[in-house]
Amino acid sequence: MATLRQIQRRIRSVQSTAKTTRALSLVAGSKMRRAQQMALAHRPYADALYSMLVDVLDDISAVSEAGADGEESQNPLLAKREVKTAGLILITSDRGLAGGLNTNLFRAGGAFITENPNVKLITVGRKGSDFFRRTRQEIIATFMNLGDYPAYDDVRPISKLVADAYINGEVDSVSIVYPRFINTVIQRPEVLRLLPAEPPPEREESKTVEYIYEPDANTVLADLLPRYVEIQVYRAVLEMAASYQSAQMVAMRNATDAAQDLVQQLTLLRNKVRQEQITKELLDITGGVEALSK
Repeated sequence: MATLRQIQRRIRSVQSTAKTTRALSLVAGSKMRRAQQMALAHRPYADALYSMLVDVLDDISAVSEAGADGEESQNPLLAKREVKTAGLILITSDRGLAGGLNTNLFRAGGAFITENPNVKLITVGRKGSDFFRRTRQEIIATFMNLGDYPAYDDVRPISKLVADAYINGEVDSVSIVYPRFINTVIQRPEVLRLLPAEPPPEREESKTVEYIYEPDANTVLADLLPRYVEIQVYRAVLEMAASYQSAQMVAMRNATDAAQDLVQQLTLLRNKVRQEQITKELLDITGGVEALSK
């Protein structure tokens, strides 16, 4: 059994750890609200932009089927090729202490790489870069230190790199692995197919308005596609920021509670050891007095 001094030293160590985890939980909680607001506020815009893109693609397809000259296939971001080399954007955090958030993203990325053996990887965040470098996975670019509240201009180099790699034929498809923020407790890893841009296979017919494009639908599409890539990448980065702050707050709160429970257990053990020492000393004194009296 540990000595009284060892138990007391361990209690102080656990109490110090509990103070650290509680401070990290408070800091993450203060940052979490703003990060969540940014991610939730960006979702309607990203969804509306995707719906607009789908409407334009549908109109161009309808014109092409009617016999007019359609130029949909001429846009390089719409070119469909046999997927020999897949591109993957893996979005993780720069720091740890966030529970299983990054581990779940590693699993999702690993599953994608298993299904597509020839993958060129773009990592956003230090954790993803460190993990897949150890697995000797080909990483063509790494982006780090985007901050707790990423700005739109900070993400544009990522989308430009992805678009150029797809246009130049370095990759035949591009997907994104990121954590979708559900609530403070749940962050679900998702895989989003980014390029080639195409409408969903099963789409509900909800369009009731015919649009007039100026100067024409193909010109609008040419301006819309690069913005679509930028917005979807920015959305994934914002979801990562909100998910990380939430996961860290919950993880550090759980660590603080576990440390406090451990302190209580160690305190009981310390009292028990102290009581045993006192009882032993009393027995030694009583035995000595009894021996002297005889």
